[in-house]
Amino acid sequence: MACCCNGQDVFEEELKQLNIDVTLLDPTIDKYGNDNGNLIKILQKAQEIYGFLPKGLLKHIATRTGVKDAKVYGVATFYTQFRLKPIGKNLIMLCQGTACHVNGSEFIGNAICEELGIEEGETTPDNLFTFQKVACLGCCSLAPVMMINDETYAKLTPDKAKEILREIQRKESEEETVCE
Repeated sequence: MACCCNGQDVFEEELKQLNIDVTLLDPTIDKYGNDNGNLIKILQKAQEIYGFLPKGLLKHIATRTGVKDAKVYGVATFYTQFRLKPIGKNLIMLCQGTACHVNGSEFIGNAICEELGIEEGETTPDNLFTFQKVACLGCCSLAPVMMINDETYAKLTPDKAKEILREIQRKESEEETVCE
């Protein structure tokens, strides 16, 4: 690997390795970049485009907007909506709100970890699942609840959560078989 003589080269190399085309974000930066109050909008759009926010992309945003690197990184790490690492095909978000907590979300989380062989915040080796605990999903009457991508699963038990994951794995396996 070629030696990088400055920090910018390191970030550009990271973006190249991740196959990230920063020009896809440029229209958003052009639209919102002159107002420091729009940094969150830019970060949201960047995550929508790329799926996560690698450090090289944060550096690009800082450079293009004139916002200090530390501020961009600080905002990206402060808000839980932002991800600095890629996620799996299926993002599991388990509610930790009061209603879910008192109705057993801890047991649901343990079942998910056991079934997938990962801990909270991790992605399965096959990149099929990423598991995150979230503060609240706003579905208190359905507690305990989790969302996988855009689908909500309610009134969960540990066994029900495991079965949902197995069904997703089965469907994924069938899709792979069809594609071969």
